Amino acid sequence: MKAVSGQTIIQLFESWSPKKYAAMENDPIGLAVGTLNKNITKVLVTLDVNHTVVDEAIEKGCELIIAHHPPIFRKLAHLRTDSPQGQLFEKLIKHDIAVYAAHTNLDVAEGGVNDLLAEALELHETKVLVPTYKEHYFKLAVYIPESHAKQLRTALAQIGAGHIGDYDSCSFQTAGEGRFRALDGATPFVGEKGEVHLEAEVKVEVVIPESLQKKAIKTMKQNHPYEEVAHDLYRLETVSKEMGLGRLGLLENPMTLKEFAEHVKRTLHVPAVRVVGDVTSTVQKIAVLGGDGNKYVSAAKYAGADVFVTGDLYFHVAQDAEALGLSVVDPGHHVESVMKEGVAKKMTALCAEQNIPCEFIVSEPSTEPFQFI
Repeated sequence: MKAVSGQTIIQLFESWSPKKYAAMENDPIGLAVGTLNKNITKVLVTLDVNHTVVDEAIEKGCELIIAHHPPIFRKLAHLRTDSPQGQLFEKLIKHDIAVYAAHTNLDVAEGGVNDLLAEALELHETKVLVPTYKEHYFKLAVYIPESHAKQLRTALAQIGAGHIGDYDSCSFQTAGEGRFRALDGATPFVGEKGEVHLEAEVKVEVVIPESLQKKAIKTMKQNHPYEEVAHDLYRLETVSKEMGLGRLGLLENPMTLKEFAEHVKRTLHVPAVRVVGDVTSTVQKIAVLGGDGNKYVSAAKYAGADVFVTGDLYFHVAQDAEALGLSVVDPGHHVESVMKEGVAKKMTALCAEQNIPCEFIVSEPSTEPFQFI
């Protein structure tokens, strides 16, 4: 298989789950071990990085590991190869295997950990539980000869500018008069050097999402006849995208809390769950947050959830939830392993779209440290 650079693979990954989505301050995401300045043919996707997973990567010929949990979560005081952690890094370096971590940015991303959990639980009408990231709309206003306005509007619409809700190709146009004088060195599209020129122009206004700014400006310049394009770009208060941790959604049909707990066990493939609440009560509105969700019990209650599905529930937080009248189902932290197949599938599709040759392999060993007896 033809190789592709590690930088290319991660740039593609970050087009879906960029670092700016990280919901935790100083979250140790990104390249943790090794280099991306090398060719990659196989990527192993895993929840955690331990010796068993690294041995798997070696056996399968993977040059890169994409993990959800960062292998270096706190700063290292030293790196000793006679310690388990040091031996792990030594093995990675000796076999030239890079490790890239996508933690809370992957929790937040559309199609990331929390969407995958909500999908597994068969929730519908889902929305963000705890908003952590917002993108605003921007207004692009361009002054252009009337003869070229249609071409510009069409080109901007084709890249997604003017897409508002269930409508696209949205724009506004007003007629006016442009006035300018071309100086020495200019090559004016209309008018003569040294003379003030008046031109019938129109002002084309279009709304764009924050993420589309650079592409919209580039498209505008490519479809404008003037050397110097007169335009305005300013931020609106309107939010184009709101993202965050956790999801809130509905079950197709109500269940008792006991039935729902069994549903969680079955769909998330866990042998047991911890439950807080009256198991005979009826639940339908479900909040789910992968990993440690202790901080978000109040958010789940405030959102109107009947039950909160999350891991690592502390004893006193469970008591707080009980006092609030919020049921909780704790399937453990390891259910985030749903990301392995989800990330491999997403990256395979993204690479196929870009004609990038790379194989994404789902890590097979379980990294769940707990056993149920």
